[in-house]
Amino acid sequence: MTAFPPLWQPVVDELAEWSALGLQAHLWLRDDDAVAPTSALDRLSALSAAHGVPVLVAVIPARAESSLGDYFAGRPLLEPAVHGYAHANHAVSGEKTEEFPLARGAGVIVAELTRGRDRLCEIFGDRFTGIYVPPWNRISPAAAALLARAGFTALSAFGARALPAAAALPEINTHVDIIDWRGNRGGRDHAWLVRELARELAAARGAGRTFVGVLTHHLVHDAVAWSFLESLLEVTAHHPAVRWSRATALIKHSAPMAGEEI
Repeated sequence: MTAFPPLWQPVVDELAEWSALGLQAHLWLRDDDAVAPTSALDRLSALSAAHGVPVLVAVIPARAESSLGDYFAGRPLLEPAVHGYAHANHAVSGEKTEEFPLARGAGVIVAELTRGRDRLCEIFGDRFTGIYVPPWNRISPAAAALLARAGFTALSAFGARALPAAAALPEINTHVDIIDWRGNRGGRDHAWLVRELARELAAARGAGRTFVGVLTHHLVHDAVAWSFLESLLEVTAHHPAVRWSRATALIKHSAPMAGEEI
């Protein structure tokens, strides 16, 4: 039997529940805010390759360098998605940050979404996934309803609850963010993350959902964030109750949802 670090016991115990039921958890990894090949992206890609773990990389179109095309071409485990257009906040003063509030107008929103999609199609060709990732994981149902008009085929945000049916697209969300945005803006405490992952796995099992998404941001990772990601992959990549899956593979089995728990 494989020996796991004691810190990871909550996750190991929860995966034992999956195994006892003959189930396999589909973990998946999304990383946000890519704009260019960097040493941090190199490190993420190396971890991905070492463990055979695919990564959906959300790229900011307005800032994306063309060199990302060749970079991804040599790294088949990386899949590109659109991350907003410029990752710019256009929310009305006092409202939560959002790139595409409806106050900007449907025509403007569709035009920018389309430019973002076209830019990533230009860079990545047929490697582009057609997945839209909203900046700050925030998009209104009405704005999400415009995604199909801009050529998108799926949506990925954060949390277990899907958008209302207005989104009209398959949706696959992430559930555990390893960065402490309201604290030190670096990696979260490992024990907290392990408990959170175990909780999300249990919630998924209880809801009849097989996938749980982990969210990273390579450009802001500190030593704590990198070490957690390394440990996560070491513990789970070869666990019999886990399959690390491509976002595109999971979305193919996701139907448009109507606000229910997924």
